[in-house]
Amino acid sequence: MDSEPKGFTMIELLIVIVIIGIIAAIAIPKFANTKERAIVASMKSDLRNLVTAQEGYLADFQTYTTDLGNRFVETTGISVTIQGVSSSGWAATASHVGSVKTCAIFYGSGATPVAPATREGESKCS
Repeated sequence: MDSEPKGFTMIELLIVIVIIGIIAAIAIPKFANTKERAIVASMKSDLRNLVTAQEGYLADFQTYTTDLGNRFVETTGISVTIQGVSSSGWAATASHVGSVKTCAIFYGSGATPVAPATREGESKCS
C-alpha cells in the first residue's frame, strides 16, 4: 500500500499562479488595444455611411443637410456631429464614450476641413 499523500506542493501551486499572472499581464493590454481599434473602426464606418447618406440626400434635394432623418443611423455609443453644411459640402466628426479618439471627415468643395481630417472624403482619427 502506498502511504505517500497525493496532491501538489505549495511551491508547485505558487509557480502556476505566477505563470497565470504573467500571461494575464501580457493579455490584458492587448485586449484593451483591440477594443480601441474596434471603436475606431466603428467610427470610421459610421463616417463612410454618412457620406453615402449625404450623397443620397444631395441627389434628392440638391443640397446637403444636418438632419438626415432615417437615412443615417449611428452605431450605438457613437455620436456623429454634422457641421459646416452648405449646398456644396459638409464636414462631420465622430466620437465614442469609451474612447478618447475622435474621427473626422469633410466632403465637397464648400467644406471646411475638420481636424484630424486633411484630405477630402478620407476619414482620419486622432
